[in-house]
Amino acid sequence: MTVPTLNVKINFSEGPAFGVGFVLDTGILDTDVLDTTTGLVVDVSNITQSVRTKRGRDAQADQFQTGTLELKLIDENGNFNPQNPLGPYNSYLTPMRKVVVSATYGATTYNIYSGYITSYTTNIPNNADGQTLAITTITCVDAFRLAQNAQIATVTGAVAGDLSGTRINQILNQIGWPPSMRDVDAGLTTMQADPGTARTSLAAMQTVETSEYGSLYVGTNGFFTFQDRSATIGAGAPAAVVYNDNGTDIPYFNAVWRTDDTLVYNEANITRTGGTVQTASNAASITKYFLHSYNQQNLLMETDAVALNYAQCYVASRAETSVRCDAIELDLYMYTLGDGGTEAALGLDYFDPVTITTAMPGSTSITKTLQVFGVAMDISPNKWRVTLQTLEPIIDGFILDSTLYGILDTGVLTY
Repeated sequence: MTVPTLNVKINFSEGPAFGVGFVLDTGILDTDVLDTTTGLVVDVSNITQSVRTKRGRDAQADQFQTGTLELKLIDENGNFNPQNPLGPYNSYLTPMRKVVVSATYGATTYNIYSGYITSYTTNIPNNADGQTLAITTITCVDAFRLAQNAQIATVTGAVAGDLSGTRINQILNQIGWPPSMRDVDAGLTTMQADPGTARTSLAAMQTVETSEYGSLYVGTNGFFTFQDRSATIGAGAPAAVVYNDNGTDIPYFNAVWRTDDTLVYNEANITRTGGTVQTASNAASITKYFLHSYNQQNLLMETDAVALNYAQCYVASRAETSVRCDAIELDLYMYTLGDGGTEAALGLDYFDPVTITTAMPGSTSITKTLQVFGVAMDISPNKWRVTLQTLEPIIDGFILDSTLYGILDTGVLTY
């Protein structure tokens, strides 16, 4: 059985870029970063004991969260001892250095995680053979945490009429984030002038994200990624990857099916800065589920009409609930995933559609087409498990106008 090859590299250079520094006439174009020195990049794949990553969206908060990594390394030579003057990494073992995790399968290498070290923790396990062995645990966060740490007030150039993508770029400029490490849509909603209040740069970008009804997250390549609302409805999405537990399609286990009111919202109160509260509600849903209110204030769309469209869109998407599959697990060692199964396990990411079917008692089954909103991996010798967090689309069941939030057509979202 062929399993992926795990690649783990620590980049001890300073700055946000994950590419290896190179000087002219050396290095790899479009991969490495032009520099005056090559820096210190260490491949620690052969001493990696385990890797645990977690990236995803909080469904109730309606926002993506900081991606995390726990990396355990076996240190037999004291290389990760910060007081070892002869160690190869002496003076390099500081926080905010970079870790990149990837997997190679066939001829393709898949990004798994790119983040920044927050801590090194070393413990010495008991060794029956009397040998000294250290386990160094490295914890990492992705660039969301860096934006959370960066306080801003003014945003240079942020004037009324900017599209949401322009405003995201202006905020990233304010904190000196490299343009080469961004994947930012132009956006569909125009913004007011930036309010100039003291807040974190992450909070500023998330206000723009919410005003657009878009999505802001950090990709597996470490890039800040902003997608406008056309992406949140699955516009142009590829065909769904099909999972089934009956021996057909791609196998999985531990499907979590749930029906509850967690994601029900039947009243939305949306207020833009300088505007009045715009309210939308669904009386039938309130009668059925009782009142579930959603409130957002100080958003940056330019008009109350757009704020009202936001409220109407939110309620239309969440007034009803149905059974959903919150997660499935894939085992790259114990299961034969079939054609495309391993590639999907490594390559699926946010907004990718999946169709999940689970056999139920009484010769019945349950099927749902959803989107991926989270990926977690648990990797160690003879173990490679992938958990896909799945949800209904952020904007579900209808198509939006390209310039406003207005509902043009209703129905069931398909891929």
